[in-house]
Amino acid sequence: MKRILLILTLAGLAACAKPQPQEFHVIPMPANVTITEGSFCVKGVAVAVDPAMDEASQKAVGRFVSALETATGSKTKAGKGGFEFVLNPELAAEQYIIDIQPKAARVEASTLNGFVYACETLKQMLPAAIYGSEKAQADWALPLAHIDDQPRFAYRGMHLDPCRHFFSIEETKRYLDVMTAYKLNRFHWHLTEDQGWRMEVKKYPKLTEIGAWRNGTVIKMDWDSNDGIRYGGFYTQDEMKEIVDYAAERGIIVIPEIDLPGHMVAALAAYPELGCTGGPYEVWTRWGVSNDILCAGNEKVYTFLEDVLTELMDIFPSEYIHIGGDECFNNVDPVPWDSCPKCGARMKELGIKKGPDAKHYLQNYVTARVQDFLNAHGRKIIGWDEVLEGNLAEGATVMSWRGTRGGIKAASKGFDVVMTPTDYCYFDYYQSRERDKEPFGIGGHLPLEKVYGYEPFDGMVAGSESHILGVQANLWTEYIATPEHLEYMLLPRMCALSEIQWCRADLKDYERFNASLDHTFEILDAMGVNYSLDCRGLIGLDREPARSEEELAEYMKNR
Repeated sequence: MKRILLILTLAGLAACAKPQPQEFHVIPMPANVTITEGSFCVKGVAVAVDPAMDEASQKAVGRFVSALETATGSKTKAGKGGFEFVLNPELAAEQYIIDIQPKAARVEASTLNGFVYACETLKQMLPAAIYGSEKAQADWALPLAHIDDQPRFAYRGMHLDPCRHFFSIEETKRYLDVMTAYKLNRFHWHLTEDQGWRMEVKKYPKLTEIGAWRNGTVIKMDWDSNDGIRYGGFYTQDEMKEIVDYAAERGIIVIPEIDLPGHMVAALAAYPELGCTGGPYEVWTRWGVSNDILCAGNEKVYTFLEDVLTELMDIFPSEYIHIGGDECFNNVDPVPWDSCPKCGARMKELGIKKGPDAKHYLQNYVTARVQDFLNAHGRKIIGWDEVLEGNLAEGATVMSWRGTRGGIKAASKGFDVVMTPTDYCYFDYYQSRERDKEPFGIGGHLPLEKVYGYEPFDGMVAGSESHILGVQANLWTEYIATPEHLEYMLLPRMCALSEIQWCRADLKDYERFNASLDHTFEILDAMGVNYSLDCRGLIGLDREPARSEEELAEYMKNR
């Protein structure tokens, strides 16, 4: 009898034991955090939502509550004395405040984004199972804390190229889910390329009938090879609207890119009259950049671009439309425009003198016409840093990818800039020097610590820093054909990117960040998302052990 009483007593003590909060491992690190002793139990708590909050903010809170109920296995109830979500118009647009006391947790924000970020911070403060889809046994408690947080940069972007390899709507949503978890707010969707046109345009059906498909793909870097497998795909307008809505619910703006006047062979294959020679053209089966570009002297080209952009604007409400502008001439001389009678007549009409810079001034003309058209519809252009060559019209925004010099130059001239330099922000680069263990890639070497070490204001002309809108990383997919590989290249480097984008420079600390990654890996596991463990000495998709320093030196010598 005494034994039974003892067991019952111990069981009762266990049932009454107060759940203990986990260590604070939030990425990106909030701007101001105070943690005190004690905890707030969240299992089955009440939830009160300010009726003054807009519908989108209430839905964001609803997603948090649903995740909490699923993970804890306990229903919440409406009412006070638990989570309280309160609209505070005095806070900045993306600011939020969390105040956690023993009996209640109060969350304040002024906009959807603030509530989304507050919910993500709360989720990261809880066991990682809250990111999963099943009930989990865990200590469902938050530490007592006061957090007042807002981002350093307004533009916090991540790019995806579905043109070289296509990724479905569901795969794209997973990409957006990860962006949401780490508080990114711009999704740059690269929709056109030499190797495939991915956007349905109702006025030009051949763009997807012909331009969305290529007759095979080059094998690795054997440029004369072809796997012989027809490849392609495209997004319907309804699917693109679905992505826009899904992203918007999570505080993410989708910025579409129609790359022009280069990177347009897929369009030329569909409508050869838009090129300088009239074709025939074929959707490219190899990587790299074709020398064939849109004819700058042909008025049909501008009608085509305006028609495409009109349909684009009906789908994407973003202020910015990305018009590419990169690699038009592919470092070749002469370029198609040099021998094209229509382009020659256009240059004469514009008073552009023959010479090595003539092509840049003609490209400026193309850019300016598109810019005027978009401006007239209340939109702005953003383009890769090549648009700076020649004379760039006022009001354009520059995306600096060829290192940082283009961004520094643009900002000093008064142009707004998004920094996305290859040295720090190209996530198609290898993460390890042990390339034989990595999935085949385009080259380069960009380990996690180097990403984290990027400082966007380095080298800036004094007083021009205000023109840096933010930072973005790019993920080009020439050699990335599966979601598993895509996620492996993205993570955890995107987590490092999130701290560059969000944290003040003085709050960045790689050791603290690195210590938080174990919790991040648990979160990604719960989400069912793949990631690299190179930073833990496990290389490649199969996570093989890294070589010793001596073995690595020998490998590098003989590679």
